[in-house]
Amino acid sequence: MAELKYEITEKIGVLSENAKGWTKELNMVSWNEHEPKYDIREWSPDHSRMGKGVTLSADELAELKELLAGIDLDSFE
Repeated sequence: MAELKYEITEKIGVLSENAKGWTKELNMVSWNEHEPKYDIREWSPDHSRMGKGVTLSADELAELKELLAGIDLDSFE
């Protein structure tokens, strides 16, 4: 299996942290030396390991922002 190369080019923010210290983060990540994209996933404290996540282009992130803006969070309480 080929080695997966990644570089976190910008740390945008932490969404949550679990009991083991892993954090769910929104970052800009370059995968296999490609153009960085927005990325949401869990990372180990030293960022040497990662969980499954989702990678989004700028257009996809803009669409997600629009969808989230239309959600009434009070209705989920």
